[in-house]
Order: sequence, then C-alpha cells, then structure tokens
Amino acid sequence: MYALIYDESDAAKPEREVISIHTSREKAEKALEERMKKLGKGVRECYTRIVWVKGRVRAGDRITPRSFETWAPGEKIPEGEFAQLE
Repeated sequence: MYALIYDESDAAKPEREVISIHTSREKAEKALEERMKKLGKGVRECYTRIVWVKGRVRAGDRITPRSFETWAPGEKIPEGEFAQLE
C-alpha cells in the first residue's frame, strides 16, 4: 500500500504522520500533485513524500522509518532515481 507521509526529515522526530493511503503509486502521485496545488507549494516545501508501507495503516496514523520504504518490493525504479539511492 502506498501512502503520502509528512516528512520533515528531522532526526529528533522519527515518527511520520500518514496523510493518505493509496492502492497504486499513480494514485499517490495524483494525490501529491493535488496536495501541492492546494498548499500552493512545491514538493520540498510541503514536506510530503510517497512511500510503500509494509503494514496496514490509516490516514492520521504515525509510522516509523522501519515500517516504510521509498519503493515497493519489485517496483521498477525510474533511472533518474538510482543516483539518489547511492
């Protein structure tokens, strides 16, 4: 399951709030675009990112980095993203 999470990348705050959940990356990307439009901010300024959640969650839940990954198992990673993984 994909989720939009609020992520300030603050080590002092390891828990991330789940903003919304989605059945596909495409739906999550659309939700992220709508959120950026609503807030009138870019992706970095709205501190929101798409992750693959390893278990069941709901909007409003708080999750730790252990419970999510950037990419789903077996998901094709776009070539431009490989440099960011190293």
